[in-house]
Amino acid sequence: MARLPTLIFGVILVLLGLLGFISNPLIGAHALFAADAAHNVVHILLGVLLLTVAFWAKESSALWLKGVGILLFLFGLAGVISVPETGGALFGAFMTNRFSDWFHLVAGAIVFFGSFHDKDDPHTSASGMKF
Repeated sequence: MARLPTLIFGVILVLLGLLGFISNPLIGAHALFAADAAHNVVHILLGVLLLTVAFWAKESSALWLKGVGILLFLFGLAGVISVPETGGALFGAFMTNRFSDWFHLVAGAIVFFGSFHDKDDPHTSASGMKF
């Protein structure tokens, strides 16, 4: 089971979403990582979803991590492709900029590969990849 990574990434997403509602230089409309209220709400909802899975659907944790990882990666890719470097709205709804786009690309890859973490499976290597 990938319960621990699901729990960790769920907490991180909720904290990032909440941080976006507090005036700070890291996350916000005019911060290093551009995010508006809709963007923050999506982070909170995804985090709550992962926390729910971590506690009540442990056996499907890896599947949910893969899905969220792919979703984050695709949003980052869409931002890199369609939003100007100076920033703008992704799909006309979510404020983003280049820092935020690259963060989503990297975070998506980390979350996706975190789904392969399984300490209980004897066929899992030290790197977390299954044989």
